[in-house]
This record gives sequence, C-alpha cells and structure tokens, in this order.
Amino acid sequence: MQIHFIGRDHDAIVEFLDSLSIREALTMAKIQPSTVIVSLEDNILPHSTLIKSDITLKVTTVSSGG
Repeated sequence: MQIHFIGRDHDAIVEFLDSLSIREALTMAKIQPSTVIVSLEDNILPHSTLIKSDITLKVTTVSSGG
C-alpha cells in the first residue's frame, strides 16, 4: 500500500504493508513531522492517525517567526 504526501514543498510516496501512523510515514518520507500539518479533504489529521489503505494526503508546511 502507499501513502502519497503532496504539497507545495513536498511530493513523496511511502510504501507499507499493514498499517502505519502518519507520523511514521512522514519520518520515512524524510519530512519532519513537527513542521507540517497533514490533511485529507480539508480535514486536518492528527499525526497519530493510522493509515490502512492507499491514500493521498495534503502536506502543508507551517512556519513561525518573529
């Protein structure tokens, strides 16, 4: 199965067998979880969400500064 992360700063595919948390998949895709928000159809998903099938997720980079 595959998770496809797509966004302005990211385009990565992670393959897995059974289930995988979004946090684990982001790490495998070399995307720092603390720097992004992941969403599906305009709904933000917690990084602890388990993925169990092929899916495409939007990745939005968050920034802060002063």
